[in-house]
Amino acid sequence: MKKLHLIIFTVILIISLYSCKKQDNTIQTNNTISVEITKKNHTWYYFNNYTFQHIEKPQLVPAQAEKPWTEAIRISSANNAAEGDSDSLAYAIVNRLGVIKFNNETIFLSPDVTLFNNRTAGNLVFSNNVPVFSVYKSSFFNDSIVDPDYKKDDSAHLFLVQFDSTAKISYPLINCNNITKKRNSEITDFFWNGFEWCCSIKTISDTKNEFSYVIFKPQIPLLAISPATADSSITLSDTDADFFRDCRKQLDYNYAPERIKKLLSGFDKKLPFEIEVKNAGGTSPRYYTNNINDTSKKELHAKAILSQSWSAALFEDGTLFLEGALPGRHILRSGKPVAIRLPKLPTGFVYSDFVISGTTLYAAWEESSFYQTGRSGFLQVNLDRTLYSRLI
Repeated sequence: MKKLHLIIFTVILIISLYSCKKQDNTIQTNNTISVEITKKNHTWYYFNNYTFQHIEKPQLVPAQAEKPWTEAIRISSANNAAEGDSDSLAYAIVNRLGVIKFNNETIFLSPDVTLFNNRTAGNLVFSNNVPVFSVYKSSFFNDSIVDPDYKKDDSAHLFLVQFDSTAKISYPLINCNNITKKRNSEITDFFWNGFEWCCSIKTISDTKNEFSYVIFKPQIPLLAISPATADSSITLSDTDADFFRDCRKQLDYNYAPERIKKLLSGFDKKLPFEIEVKNAGGTSPRYYTNNINDTSKKELHAKAILSQSWSAALFEDGTLFLEGALPGRHILRSGKPVAIRLPKLPTGFVYSDFVISGTTLYAAWEESSFYQTGRSGFLQVNLDRTLYSRLI
């Protein structure tokens, strides 16, 4: 095991030294109005061990020991609910901590020590506009998964979880043992296309780790299922790694939704980037890549949300592209995109994800060093003052 860790460390070191030589990219916003955030329009927050707290700026957050991203407190996944009766609601999964519900300028954290402790949480999707996410224990960084008592307890292997925003609690829908009868298994990833769920299963033994792949389909509404009833409420079929990779594969940017290509029409397409595209209140996201074979430049990462009346994309440097109309507001610039420059983060920090609740933007940030994360939190921005008091 020590030799394996040494090999992995060496590979990471080589990659890091090589990537440092790559040319840093500055995002150009050609033919797009660019708006800067003022001090009066934003507020910083950071996570401690139990909650979030206000801070003047990220560099003042107390230093925290870096941890692998699977183990660190950080926003791991976020998305808006679909527009309609809940057009102001958005959610974020905070790894190792709980779920945040955003409602305009109101922020409510629902921590859950029992469910989130020692588990990696993420993959936020929606079923009937209800937040659903997954949890698992990482065998690579988490020693508790090989505990003898843990191996005997099937109920400890949680998988799919629903967040009840009214009761403000999270509770399991389906456990790993509902999907596979192999002991000491974890579902480490899934892809849901709205009809079926394709799952990647990791099974741990004393001699080796094995991966298997399963598709399941609920026979009744997903939210009516519980671990006690799941065995008779879902159908299972085996699949393989190729099928799972095909579900999760990155597509060429030319195949991205037209709304995304319109949104980024002023973006320099020569820059290599990867963008994760989510539908508000939707299923698993799709990934698109552009010019990633250009190894002379650093690859940029972005998250995008397509809502009914607006679309937005946030790049890790803090450049946010936005077009359309936010709830209760008119269409910005007759539908033309606007680029918002979020406050610049200190060296070693990146913006990682975002949501827009009403006219309030929430952008996750974290101190990132390859596979490790240190300090983390989120930025709150009043888009009403930032945009609608300036642009027509």
